Amino acid sequence: MSTCTTASRQLDEPLSGTAATAKTWLLIEQPGPWGAKALTSSHLDPALGRALEAAAEGTGVRVALIRRPGRHADCGPLAERHVYVGHTTPGGVWLHSAMTRDPERLLDLDFAALGAGDPRSFDDVLRGRPHTGDPLALVCTNGKRDRCCALLGRPLAAELAASGVGGTWEVTHLGGHRFSPTVLVLPYGYAYGRTETHAVMEILQGVREGRVVTEGCRGNSAWERPGQAAELAVRTASGEQAAGVLTVLRTDGTAPRWEVTVAHVDGRVWRVVVARGASLPPRPESCGSALGSPARMDVVAVRQLEHTGIPVAC
Repeated sequence: MSTCTTASRQLDEPLSGTAATAKTWLLIEQPGPWGAKALTSSHLDPALGRALEAAAEGTGVRVALIRRPGRHADCGPLAERHVYVGHTTPGGVWLHSAMTRDPERLLDLDFAALGAGDPRSFDDVLRGRPHTGDPLALVCTNGKRDRCCALLGRPLAAELAASGVGGTWEVTHLGGHRFSPTVLVLPYGYAYGRTETHAVMEILQGVREGRVVTEGCRGNSAWERPGQAAELAVRTASGEQAAGVLTVLRTDGTAPRWEVTVAHVDGRVWRVVVARGASLPPRPESCGSALGSPARMDVVAVRQLEHTGIPVAC
């Protein structure tokens, strides 16, 4: 069977710089079936879903639904649900969790503050606390958006759960269907594509140790796509694995070419030239779509500037 994932793999389409962008992720447990636009086509009240979309717009917060791996029969109302919120900007990374019986209370959150990295409204409104459990492995499984997410994502989520990965959740949408199975890992916010169980286990072990695994990495959701590609290029060039030590200071230029400045907490600074190219030959960006040439982020040059010796606050 030909799928968008098959074509992307065969053409060796690069993963770097393809992650969904979000400074902050708000994740709401919602079992049962999901439609293509899950916030308004699931067992979550669609009026609430529309209100959450409106509240998050322009704030840097991305709202998604999550559910535990397994069968997703048409279930009744959920008495109590998990809610997570995670901020992914280096130097201010955090992940908080809560339980709620009343999802309408999510509308009382200060979305602008959450997007800016302030969790206080989450803690005040939902009695949230810093998450102390396993890091979250969020596997995209929404087959209503693309069949590859169900065909490849759901088995991966099931394997992870069966292997004892307590932080495994299915999630509605991470973008990049053709890179399925796709995974977002919190708290650090790095996304991965074409993942397998052993690779996710290694990624999660890295998170526990404060390391970033770059193999199969699509980028950190905190940055726009040129910044994602630039940060990963600096990690490759410098051999840096530690999480939270690199930040994208600025991005100059406009498409199709940018100069991205990446700084290390120890004072090192790099200038990275990133160019937007077209993936050729044409391939489907998702199953059932017409052939296209998806944008790709090509790193043209990585140059370390003179060491300033001045620590940079990430």
